[in-house]
Amino acid sequence: MGRALYVHHVPTHDFDSFRAHLDLPSADESDTFSSEVLAEAQTISAARPVATVDLTDLPFVTIDPSESLDLDQAVLIARNGEAFTVRYAIADLGSAVPPGGAVDAEARRRGETIYLPDGRIPLHPPVLSESALSLLPDQVRGAAVWTIEVAADGSLGEASVQRALVRSVARLDYATVQTGVDTGTPHPSIEPLADLGRLRRTVRLAAGAIDLALPAQEVVAGGDGWTLRLEPRTDADGWNAEISLLTGMAAARLMLDGGVGLLRTLPKPAQDDVAEFMHVAAALGIDTPPQSTPGELLASLDPAAPATLALMTHATALLRGAGYAAFDGKGPEEFVHAGVGGAYAHVTAPLRRLADRFGTEVCLAICADDPIPDWTRSSLPEIAEAMLASRRRSSAADREAVDLVETWVMQDHDGATFDAIVVRAASDDAAIFITDPPIEARCEGAGLVDGSTITVRVHSIDADSRTVTYAVAE
Repeated sequence: MGRALYVHHVPTHDFDSFRAHLDLPSADESDTFSSEVLAEAQTISAARPVATVDLTDLPFVTIDPSESLDLDQAVLIARNGEAFTVRYAIADLGSAVPPGGAVDAEARRRGETIYLPDGRIPLHPPVLSESALSLLPDQVRGAAVWTIEVAADGSLGEASVQRALVRSVARLDYATVQTGVDTGTPHPSIEPLADLGRLRRTVRLAAGAIDLALPAQEVVAGGDGWTLRLEPRTDADGWNAEISLLTGMAAARLMLDGGVGLLRTLPKPAQDDVAEFMHVAAALGIDTPPQSTPGELLASLDPAAPATLALMTHATALLRGAGYAAFDGKGPEEFVHAGVGGAYAHVTAPLRRLADRFGTEVCLAICADDPIPDWTRSSLPEIAEAMLASRRRSSAADREAVDLVETWVMQDHDGATFDAIVVRAASDDAAIFITDPPIEARCEGAGLVDGSTITVRVHSIDADSRTVTYAVAE
């Protein structure tokens, strides 16, 4: 990964009370599954993969954080003149996990993997997600392999998916990929990745997509405690994400044409919200061309600049109301994902997200001109509800974990002052963005001006409610 923008260390604390508050298992119990689930997982792990064709001669590679073992995707990209052919192999859980079995039932209950600073709560037993079904290098695995044509102008062409045997030849991380592109020595299997990633992002932005590229606010173990840091997203991370988004958009098109599926949706922002976003940008001293969309404006900015960080943080208000739309027969009224810039479905992370197994089964059946399995078709509304519940739970865990560590960071700074940017002022307070440490908060004070830099004082700290309040320093 790239250089952390901000790093703050706090002494040893544990997340036991935090996990209990969210009704999550303790760190020692995060990998705990029932004996029935574990027994079935062992049986699954010993089975031979199911496949239609053998593609083990193709040099797929994976691109993930260096510490990851749950490798959902492997990629191979080739140039076709000025166009591109993308092959994207996705771990095949649909043929491996018995419908109605113990692993299936537990996955439906969990919904997705939840990541916390002191460990993750996995969707599937690690013997599956980090071993038998993971696309680890030099291992023959079953996969749903997408073949997607991308035209020279970046538009999505023909796309199909089939079951196949694959074998990854290399496990890459974002830093390795970035270094390869920067030095002119990219891995041969992904030589076109940078060009294709840039092209696809341009296409999506032109379609109105809003890509925040907000640096990740992370809490990681370090030394004798925890470190709060703001980690910028590398270009390689963004290029790799474009392949996943491309595949999800291809899947959504198949589902809509086939009349059945499960889409990830996000309504377009209201005009009043867009106008407010542009007002905040202007107040922060950012040039706002009359015809630019929020996505295009954000893409033109330096992601490390304090004003950009403040604007990106404010822009999250444009991406509210995400949901899932299950449909069978008539397509849903709301089928676009405004953040992505078109119709989109989750199909690329089945080891970590429940919906992807079901979405992939729909697309496999459509492409093979086969009936969609009953266990898939009948479950789509239930899976949509399960995903909404798990997303709320995971988002709350992410947000509250950072809130908790922010209170830890500030515990030794009661009464201390910090520089902040006023993002949006109200009559008696304002939304502010403290740049170091990276914190979004509210500040008491009248007469504040949007975009101004002020000095704020830590007014109160409440670790139990995970809140810190600020006031304008005298």
